[in-house]
Amino acid sequence: MSDQINTRRRRLLGTTVAGIGLLELGLSGFAQAQTTKTGSSVGSYAEIKQINAGTLNIGYAEAGPANGPVVILVHGWPYDIYSYAEVTPLLVAAGYRVIVPYLRGYGSTRFLSADTVRNGQQAVIALDIIALMDALKIDKAILGGFDWGARTVNIIAALWPERCKAMVSVSGYLIGSQQANRAPLPPKAEFAWWYQFYFATERGYAGYDANRHDFNKLIWQLASPKWNFSDATFDRTAESFNNPDHVAVVIDNYRWRLGLSRGEAKYDDIEKRLATAPTIAVPTITMEGDANGAPHPQPEAYAKKFTGKYAHRNIGGGVGHNLPQEAPKAFADAIIDVAHF
Repeated sequence: MSDQINTRRRRLLGTTVAGIGLLELGLSGFAQAQTTKTGSSVGSYAEIKQINAGTLNIGYAEAGPANGPVVILVHGWPYDIYSYAEVTPLLVAAGYRVIVPYLRGYGSTRFLSADTVRNGQQAVIALDIIALMDALKIDKAILGGFDWGARTVNIIAALWPERCKAMVSVSGYLIGSQQANRAPLPPKAEFAWWYQFYFATERGYAGYDANRHDFNKLIWQLASPKWNFSDATFDRTAESFNNPDHVAVVIDNYRWRLGLSRGEAKYDDIEKRLATAPTIAVPTITMEGDANGAPHPQPEAYAKKFTGKYAHRNIGGGVGHNLPQEAPKAFADAIIDVAHF
């Protein structure tokens, strides 16, 4: 009994120390999560910064000590920076400087020119993050991502390893190519990509534009079938879909995958390199939730793509596709651990 009491005391003391650490470090743009009546936690970033980077004016949240090791966290579709709202304070408490950008077509990120192609191909999104790092004068960072974000950090780690200290990637290795995507999948796998084929049509473009809120809420439900997220949690993120370029970028991303969008010729050399499915040598942890309802590869299918220090973690408890938001501590722990591989 006394051992149990001492254990509880140590846990309480640890929680108190962590809380003090957050205050001492300063959350620099982060407001701590509040619990809603549904039991879902809703964190918020107190400030969204803006910076010109490449072809974009990028909106991003930043928290933690300015001189801390940098972590850049990249969201996917149909999500946004709030996938990392509860990951951020955990990393700040560990001394990291955390940067979470809105991708092109999301939130407050805007194209600098009306003439820029609203391109969603995989190479250009990775180059957006490189441009952000350049604009912020960040030479090297720990990168984390899921969905589009996982593909993006995979690309940076593979082609520009000098910019990536280490990486956490949900669903592992997601670099693709138009050539590889020409090969048909088994019927069950094709069925899982129903929205990709919907987006290939003009009806799909118009339908997504008219119904993006409800459409994306459906994707959340299908991709994370055991996550009982609240309306407040979804609606907070849904605001980012009101970006004037959101629909164009999303549709182009999925049409490019099927070869229905050409992409920009200036990125052809990068796409040729990516089409070879390059290996990744930077220290990496891959992760997968036990209830991921979105199409995703099995860990054994991609393990050999990581040739440096590598580990894979399966996360239980009904965790779906949006792993950082559904299991923030597990994701934050992976970032902290991979930094010390």
